Amino acid sequence: YLPIFNVQYFHCVAQKMGLIEAPELLLSEKEWKEVKEKSNSRQDSALPCVICKEDFGLQQQVLLSCSHVFHRACLEAFEKFSGRKSCPMCRKEQYQRRIIHEGAREHRLKCATRIQAAWRGFIVRQWYKKLRQTVPPKDPKLRKKFYEDKFQNISDRLLQSMEARNQRVDDLLLEIDQSIAASRHAMRQIDGNIEGTMAEAHWDHVQLQAVQRAVSDCPICIMPLGDEGVHLSNNPSRPTVLLSCSHVFHATCLQAFEEFSLDKHHVCPVCRSLYEKKLL
Repeated sequence: YLPIFNVQYFHCVAQKMGLIEAPELLLSEKEWKEVKEKSNSRQDSALPCVICKEDFGLQQQVLLSCSHVFHRACLEAFEKFSGRKSCPMCRKEQYQRRIIHEGAREHRLKCATRIQAAWRGFIVRQWYKKLRQTVPPKDPKLRKKFYEDKFQNISDRLLQSMEARNQRVDDLLLEIDQSIAASRHAMRQIDGNIEGTMAEAHWDHVQLQAVQRAVSDCPICIMPLGDEGVHLSNNPSRPTVLLSCSHVFHATCLQAFEEFSLDKHHVCPVCRSLYEKKLL
């Protein structure tokens, strides 16, 4: 042990006399924090390792006292094959190093961003798919294709439901026809009751409203209805007709208007309401 002691003693004496450079003191926590902030300001951990040109990922990462960062394995391989301990970036010798995890944190943020982008893209694609299934396009050809596909889809689901319940399609169609016939019969009865009520209870009141309005010309041809207006009924060439909305027309004028009308249910030429008519 005596020769080793003498070497260390003379080494220390040489450092004090300035013959050789003394080693740097270990950095304090405050100094390491400043070095780390300097590296983060350059975003070194977000960039690939300058030795292997790959992202840091979850591999161990070292920070040197000169504020440069590398993979730990890459730095050790560089020191081994170069035969010297100097920074691969700035060539500083006798550096200090510390393991950090900034690269792993950046890698997790990138992974989370990619996962969120993939999930949002999936949600938007599903939303757009449902939108195309519910909103018909404006183009006539695409609109026709849209309703054809929709009707085909409904038919397929109906057939699958019938097959699952072991029912015949003809029986279902027969039930639909019977339901439609019953609905038509009920509506005809309602319409008959309404027409009967109008004919019995309200025609006098409607005719009184027409007389009080004192309209002497037909609103269609703008020709006189007659000397007695609404009460004209003795002129066989131009008979008048009274509507349930209390408007009066020549019967021929109203008939011509109904023939040229495209609507299935005729409306009054004046007030645009559905009507019943009575010949005066």
